[in-house]
Amino acid sequence: MQLLIIASIISLCAAGAIPNYNLPQYRQYYAERPRASLERNAAILRSVSDANENGYHFAYDTENGIQAEETGVESNGIQAQGGYSYTGDDGQVYSIRYTADVNGFQPQGAHIPTPPPVPEAIAKALQENARDEANGIFDDGSYHEGKYDSGVFAARTYTPQRYVTPVYRPYRF
Repeated sequence: MQLLIIASIISLCAAGAIPNYNLPQYRQYYAERPRASLERNAAILRSVSDANENGYHFAYDTENGIQAEETGVESNGIQAQGGYSYTGDDGQVYSIRYTADVNGFQPQGAHIPTPPPVPEAIAKALQENARDEANGIFDDGSYHEGKYDSGVFAARTYTPQRYVTPVYRPYRF
């Protein structure tokens, strides 16, 4: 048993003396952000937290300019609204106001990208659908024969030519 322990110690020492062996080192794989030093040690200037049977509210401010607040109530799930702001690496203050309820998380902010406008053909189709629904016309996606003109019926009566197999003729010399 002692021989086994001594052999393990010797092999560990020998492994540490391998030439050109570098111990793994922890490296920082991302560039240091300009405001990282401010954010790393930011003190909390204000912190409010309240929870009761009617809902909850929290808010905080930090010395590096981060502010957040949220108020929520339990009604058909949790319905919350609030906002936060922070100073970006470019020195600009970014603010978000949001609501979160059965319709999901809905943020609003000046810097949030907006979707492109709806194409004219799609906008026209949506208006026609809304007008039809207001008049009591609902398209459930099923086929209704009276809805289509006679061109559709002519297409249904078309019978394609049938494939006729050729007659077998053996090869003769």
